[in-house]
Amino acid sequence: MAGRGRPRSFDRSVALGRAMETFWRRGYEATSMSDLTAAMGINSPSLYAAFGSKEKLFREAVELYAATEGAPITRALAEEPTAYDAVAAVLYVNARAYTDRERPTGCMIVLAATNTGDDVARDYLAGWRRSGVEQLRERLDRGVREGELPPDADTAGIAEFYTAVLQGMSVQARDGARREDVERIAQRALAAWEAVTGAGLQSSGSSTGAMSS
Repeated sequence: MAGRGRPRSFDRSVALGRAMETFWRRGYEATSMSDLTAAMGINSPSLYAAFGSKEKLFREAVELYAATEGAPITRALAEEPTAYDAVAAVLYVNARAYTDRERPTGCMIVLAATNTGDDVARDYLAGWRRSGVEQLRERLDRGVREGELPPDADTAGIAEFYTAVLQGMSVQARDGARREDVERIAQRALAAWEAVTGAGLQSSGSSTGAMSS
């Protein structure tokens, strides 16, 4: 039966990417179905047939954002030699990404459903943000195991602090802050590393040098 239907006349992955940018720029609640169909170049029946509903489309768009825009962050947390370098990479990579004027500014996962009456969309993104905190905490826990951070370091609190910095950077970028302004926030947050973590600075210097170029 599935083979009898008319084939789709659009590229689903391209349409999803356009939907992602629309939700990213306008937010979940402010994005109408007409906004989506216009951006995706399809009609409403095709959208529903391919994606099911606005909510399901939004979820797929967020997953695409995490897989693409989030990939450099995942690599930094896995590959940077120290926890400091990993946090520095996350801050500076995001400072650049948030202020890229060729795309919507800020972070979709921070901004797309923070001020909405739709509990489902808001809770969905809150779950993604909690996952980001946990991912960062796990990298800090590795720093404890490797002796970079003290055994009693509050890795959950440290992760929450730097996540709050990232979220603030996202809002600043959406409000029009320049890359150098957002990078300055990152620089000052890193200057607080020893006070926040209770550890001495043990950076290899690889990330900060690369990010400031």
